[in-house]
Amino acid sequence: MATPIQAAAPQDADFDFAASGRRVIAIEVQGLEAVAARLDGAFTAACRAILACRGRVVCTGMGKSGHVARKIAATLASTGTPSFFVHPGEAAHGDLGMITDADIVLALSYSGESDELLTVLPGLKRQNNLLIAMTGRPGSSLAREADVHLDASVPAEACPLALAPTASTTAALALGDALAVALLEARGFTAEDFARSHPAGALGRRLLLHIRDVMHAGDDVPRVRETATLSETLVEMSRKRLGMSAVVDAEGHLLGLYTDGDLRRTLDDARIDLRSTPIASVMTRSPKVIGADALAVEAAQLMEEHKINALLVVDAERRVVGALNIHDLLRARVV
Repeated sequence: MATPIQAAAPQDADFDFAASGRRVIAIEVQGLEAVAARLDGAFTAACRAILACRGRVVCTGMGKSGHVARKIAATLASTGTPSFFVHPGEAAHGDLGMITDADIVLALSYSGESDELLTVLPGLKRQNNLLIAMTGRPGSSLAREADVHLDASVPAEACPLALAPTASTTAALALGDALAVALLEARGFTAEDFARSHPAGALGRRLLLHIRDVMHAGDDVPRVRETATLSETLVEMSRKRLGMSAVVDAEGHLLGLYTDGDLRRTLDDARIDLRSTPIASVMTRSPKVIGADALAVEAAQLMEEHKINALLVVDAERRVVGALNIHDLLRARVV
C-alpha cells in the first residue's frame, strides 16, 4: 500500500528565508531602476502610436512573457486603451484573423527569439500592423523587426540559477504599467471612466450607482398626511417596513419625518396617547434628505455622518419621490 508523500525536510534548518526574500526584492528593484533609466524616445513613440491607433492593442507572448502580456492587455483595457491578448501559438493556427489592419501589436519576449512570435511576424508585416516589441535584447530578431523597441533588460535575474524569469518579468510588467498609466494620463481618463469598465467592482458601485437605482418609489414609499394620528403613522410604517414615514401635504411636499427612533422617544413620554396624538406634533420637521440623482455612496456618507439609518428622497420642489434605508445600501453592496 502506498504511503503518503512526506514533505522534505530543509537541508539547513537554519536557512534564512527572510534574507533570501530580501535579496530577491533588492535584485528586482535594481532591474526596475535600470528600466526606468532607459525610458526615452522609444517609450514616447510607443505611447504616441497607441494614442493614434484606430484599432486595439493586441498583446502577445509565450510562456511567462505571455502571462505578463495578458496582464498588460487587461490593464490597458481597463484604463481606456482597447486591448486583448492573443496566444502566438494559436495565432499561427487561425487566431491571426483576430488582428485587423487597424491594430497595433505589442509583442513580449525577453530573448527576442521566441519561435512562435517570429512565425507570425510575416503575416503581421503583410497586414502593415505596427509592431512594438518588448525584449531584453535590443539586437534580437524580434527587436530588429519591430517598429518600436522597448528595452526591458535587467542586470540579473533574482533566480540564483539565472534560469527562472523573475526580475525580467517584473520589469516587463512594470513597463506595461508605465505604458497604461502614461496613456491614461494623456487621455484625461477619470475615475468615472474607470468605473464604467468595472461596474461590478466596489469602485463601479461607488461611482455609478445612484439613489434612484436603490430607493423605494411609488406606493412603496411610507407617507402620511399631516392630519394623520401617531397610530395611523405607525400602521403605515409597519406596512412599508422601512422604519420611518414621511409626513407630507396634499401635493406631496415634505413636512416632516417620523422614525423608529422617534417612536422609542415618544413612548418615554407617558402623556402621549398613540391614538389621538397628531403626527405633526411629534415628527422631525427638518429631516436629512437626498436627491434621486445623487450617488448611493453619498447616502451612506450622510447616514454615517448624522448617525441615521434612513433617508427620504425629494425632488427640486421637496416633493417626496423615494425612500431608502441602510439595508438597501447593504444589499447594493455600497457599504
